[in-house]
Amino acid sequence: MKSIDDLENFLEWIDSFRDRFLFIFIKPYWPRIITPNHITYIRAIIGIALFILLFFFDITDRILILSLFFLGVVTDFVDGPVARGTNRVTEFGAMLDSSVDRLLLAPIAVYALFGIHKWLLLILFLFEILNALVSLLYKSKEIYLESNIFGKIKMVLMSVSFIAILFFWPLEPSQYFFYMLWLTIPLTLLSTFTRILELKNKNKINVPKFKNF
Repeated sequence: MKSIDDLENFLEWIDSFRDRFLFIFIKPYWPRIITPNHITYIRAIIGIALFILLFFFDITDRILILSLFFLGVVTDFVDGPVARGTNRVTEFGAMLDSSVDRLLLAPIAVYALFGIHKWLLLILFLFEILNALVSLLYKSKEIYLESNIFGKIKMVLMSVSFIAILFFWPLEPSQYFFYMLWLTIPLTLLSTFTRILELKNKNKINVPKFKNF
């Protein structure tokens, strides 16, 4: 699948500029006492807080919910560069990061989509379950669970879409933001597919051969 590899490499190259920019501040100034996992734990706490506020206390203040979610998105933007910039990349951190991303997105997805876009919500959840199962298979083969560029882009698109939805809530924003959410589905498939191909290339599983595009 040379075309997919080329696309993945190109997107990784673009994403590398984020690291280059943040490393200017992270490498000399980041307090080493704050680890990348600490940042991820903050995102987990925010995700749990959003779930409790929205569905247990029925607190739907737009500014509060949007601020908490935006803070969670910021932690996702910086924890990876902090890990790479301080040489603290670990397998546990990579697994924790992807799991906590889902924890942050889930309450906002249900809150924002359940009333008006139930089918979109259902499909997003089903594909996330598929992606999570493949990630577990990936880990079970004792392969280091590196971050996936298609998953990163999916997270960016979801974050932007949900921030826009929360900003305009209870009014419905432009349909383009919902189209962006639909676009995350093929990105999830690409993320899943590239993991399967990697397992195949490392002779961890047997899958049918595909023709080159």
